[in-house]
Amino acid sequence: MRLLHLTPYYVPAYAFGGVVRSVEGLTQALARRGHTVTVLTTDALDQRHRCAGPLDENRQGVRVVRAANLSPWLRGRLNLSTPARLVSLARPLLQEADSLHCHEFRTVENLLVTPLAARRSVPLVLSPHGTLAVDTGRSSVKAAWDRLFSPAAARRFRHVVGLTEAETDDARALWLRWGAAADFSVIPNGVDPADYRDLPGRAAFRQRYGLDDAPVCLFMARLHPRKGVAVLVEAFRRAVVPGARLVIAGPDEGALASIRPLLDDRMIVTGYLGGNDRLAALAAADVLALPAVGEGLPMVVLEAMAAGLPVIVSPGCYLPEVTRHGAGLEVDPAVEPLAGALAALLPDAALRERMGTAARALVQARFTWEAIAAQYEALYLTLADKM
Repeated sequence: MRLLHLTPYYVPAYAFGGVVRSVEGLTQALARRGHTVTVLTTDALDQRHRCAGPLDENRQGVRVVRAANLSPWLRGRLNLSTPARLVSLARPLLQEADSLHCHEFRTVENLLVTPLAARRSVPLVLSPHGTLAVDTGRSSVKAAWDRLFSPAAARRFRHVVGLTEAETDDARALWLRWGAAADFSVIPNGVDPADYRDLPGRAAFRQRYGLDDAPVCLFMARLHPRKGVAVLVEAFRRAVVPGARLVIAGPDEGALASIRPLLDDRMIVTGYLGGNDRLAALAAADVLALPAVGEGLPMVVLEAMAAGLPVIVSPGCYLPEVTRHGAGLEVDPAVEPLAGALAALLPDAALRERMGTAARALVQARFTWEAIAAQYEALYLTLADKM
């Protein structure tokens, strides 16, 4: 099939979070299955910079076509795309596409491209990636967007794919409110387990940050209030695990100022880690903690489990499989429960090893990109048959 994916940002724009890794994994897996895959995106790299290199290139078997943002400042400061020539780039791509798969919902890219696809009767699929909830993120902006644009945009989509049952239920409720009809299903995120089998050695990362042989809890996400980094810092202080260290890795999106007064010499803020540095952090850690609210299904948790780390997650990560399969602990994103989880896992190497083994097995059984790409392939074929 000829598959067109539309996303505000794509590899190597990892600073924008898990959506980039999710779209990368899915599109590359679809290409490996023999499909012709094109990603239409922008040149956003991070909050301040553009991607270097060609605007039309092949990456790992996926054609990537980028529209230049007229204003990187708006892209970085207000998270608002200003993609020049996006419509002219989309027209010939849509003429050859068997489906258009849009990633995230409230985007300028969707406003510009989905009307063209609808007029050409190209089936439209939406993956919201945990962005639908109005009570998380920029609530006032989302509410205004919904008043102006969302009802008409929702009516163009034939199928909405939630990462979890909860996200799919939220989508159904919103589509009903907007008077839009669509089919709904659940397909989770995934990882390629092979990427996490031979990680860089623990020693180099630990030496770089002075971690020695301490048990290390890793937080790796954007430093945004809803990711829960502040409550994790408080919980780590409360847990008082002798010798333990907390590594906080991720680009600042408003939470760093609030945690700075709470940091002590057991806590290290690395900033954003990408590429081999990201893998080295996973190799050096003993536990990953993400006490987030309003998530979809966080990529970093799947990556950590694939690396053999036990995880501490909140109900807002929507991964109840973690506790059912003994791969970690699920606790409320509050100081006392988090402190208890840290106190249970960090001092107990044997428990961490058992949970880490279970985590790897869980990923292999439920969350590989190859299995998830097969589910999407079946969906695209079903939509094409209905045309």
